[in-house]
Amino acid sequence: MAATHTKKSKMKLRRSPAKERLLSHVARDGSVAMVDVAEKAVTSRFAVAQAEVVMAPRVLRLIMSQSMKKGDVLVTAQIAGILAAKNTSQLIPLCHPLPLTHIDVRCEAQSPDRVRVRCTAACNAQTGVEMEALTGAAVAALTIYDMCKAADRGIVIERLALVEKAGGKSGHYRRKHIGRPTD
Repeated sequence: MAATHTKKSKMKLRRSPAKERLLSHVARDGSVAMVDVAEKAVTSRFAVAQAEVVMAPRVLRLIMSQSMKKGDVLVTAQIAGILAAKNTSQLIPLCHPLPLTHIDVRCEAQSPDRVRVRCTAACNAQTGVEMEALTGAAVAALTIYDMCKAADRGIVIERLALVEKAGGKSGHYRRKHIGRPTD
């Protein structure tokens, strides 16, 4: 959909026919629906997503020395990311509930001022597992923010991105560079 403005500054929506076909969740009338995957084959799928949490170097030192008042930041973020990935279809309205076979969340300090969060999710299903990996990485990063915000209000979560995915009709994808909008 593209937005146009009338003379009275009211926003009017118009649809681009080419873009309409690319959005599998949007019908021609503008309504939304969960995509029907009943005819798709069950295949083995995995996805990896990543985010970075940037903070003051002193806060990273507090995390690494386990000196944060709320407890072990990285383990708590890991658990939160796993829980979030398992509940993605309850958070993202048009996501299919998936029978996840594996979730791995890693939170690694990257000196001097950041934690890299990576979430890997896998399943055998009729649709991809990218949203589960992205949700796991995002919530793990948000948990780090929550547990450290008293020590640094300037924390930034950045570069949430799909790193890699495989399985299904679209095949294998690997991002070349994190930080660019598209490859």
